[in-house]
Amino acid sequence: MCGGAWRSADVWAPPVLGACWLTQGITCPSVLVSVADQTHPISAGYPAHLICFLHRRDFYKILGVPRDASVNQIKKAYRRLAKEYHPDKNKDDPHAEDKFKDLGAAYEVLVDDEKRQKYDRCGEECVAKEDGFGGMDPFASFFGDFGFGFGGGGGGGREREVPRGGDVTMDMHVTLEELYVGNFVEMVRNKPVMRAASGTRRCNCRQEMVTRQLGPGRFQMTQQQVCDECPNVKLVNEERTLEFEIEPGMVDGQEHRFVGEGEPHIDGDPGDLIIRIKTQPHLRFERRGDDLYTNVTLSLQEALLGFQLDIPHLDNHNRL
Repeated sequence: MCGGAWRSADVWAPPVLGACWLTQGITCPSVLVSVADQTHPISAGYPAHLICFLHRRDFYKILGVPRDASVNQIKKAYRRLAKEYHPDKNKDDPHAEDKFKDLGAAYEVLVDDEKRQKYDRCGEECVAKEDGFGGMDPFASFFGDFGFGFGGGGGGGREREVPRGGDVTMDMHVTLEELYVGNFVEMVRNKPVMRAASGTRRCNCRQEMVTRQLGPGRFQMTQQQVCDECPNVKLVNEERTLEFEIEPGMVDGQEHRFVGEGEPHIDGDPGDLIIRIKTQPHLRFERRGDDLYTNVTLSLQEALLGFQLDIPHLDNHNRL
């Protein structure tokens, strides 16, 4: 059995078994049914005319999106829930890993148009039978691109410091409307990446002390550079698509880090790409902190007798 299901935003329910008729090519496996905290095995080998109980997950409910949700809505929901339910952040929750796996399976299917159509047509069984799962790692893709990291692990002993490429900072010009309601942006950039090349090169160079005997009882210690032989590499520009969510309430100058998307280092790790928010001037509003200011021209009569004015807001609703 795989995973479970949410009954509400905070309540995790054990796996629920739904029913499906046996079809050609599908055999009825042994199934464990949980009733009142007791697990009862159902043996395999039922006749073909009987019902085979298989676990079915509602991927839309798992992500908390409507069935007509757009790809951007699905990505937003996955990103939010994956951060919330990541096992490294919920070490005391025994169901955290199952929740996280269900989120990954739901995202993998619903973000892919072909798999989503199959799922909508006849459920998870069709996708699992025809395409299978595990062809992608949605968490690594999403959070690698978005620059979030979890966990880590300490180690014993001191490791040699790994050299690192430089960070790259880019400005993203956004509108006040985007900062008010949010937006999902895809950025395309050319990134230099390392690829194998013919030959070898000197690498991992370091300074070592070398002792040389000059004569009886006479020694000389000198420092010299020692290098290893590594396969040769070359830098090739490749097109990369990065996904960036402009969250409501972001401020001018706020930075967002994409880990490993900066300048490469031939003997180490690449640097990071830092996106810095830059707010474009607005025709009607000026933002000061969390407040919006606007100028309104009034006649003398309106100023003396009062007035009613509709002000179009950033999300297109009117304020009186």
